[in-house]
Amino acid sequence: MVNISISYNGNLHCTATHGPSGTEIATDAPTDNQGKGEAFSPTDLVATALGTCMATTMAIVAERKQIEIKGVTVRVGKEMIDGPRRIGTLEVEVHIPLPQTCPERELLERTALHCPVHQSLHPEIRKPVKFFWEG
Repeated sequence: MVNISISYNGNLHCTATHGPSGTEIATDAPTDNQGKGEAFSPTDLVATALGTCMATTMAIVAERKQIEIKGVTVRVGKEMIDGPRRIGTLEVEVHIPLPQTCPERELLERTALHCPVHQSLHPEIRKPVKFFWEG
């Protein structure tokens, strides 16, 4: 089990501390929900978790297959909805510096689409993903 400690600092700001490493992340409420947008919002961290999880799981599989994917970039666009306020869409673009003819293309795409965060998100959240093979 990984422990994460969160402290509320006032003014809608929190600090989250990763137990094993001591690394800290600051959060703020977004500007469309009473905050100043001075840091990641909690829902921004969900979008960040999805993108980094997709890249990380792809990298794990790529290393196993001895494929270099350094330079992969992921963009996640987050859209909120009301009633109740929640994430409605996480639109993902994955840019991979390999040719479309990469023999492990299907495996890498399937890995990204089945990363733990993607699998953990509520099914009502739309999660369209586009892959761009740019080698």
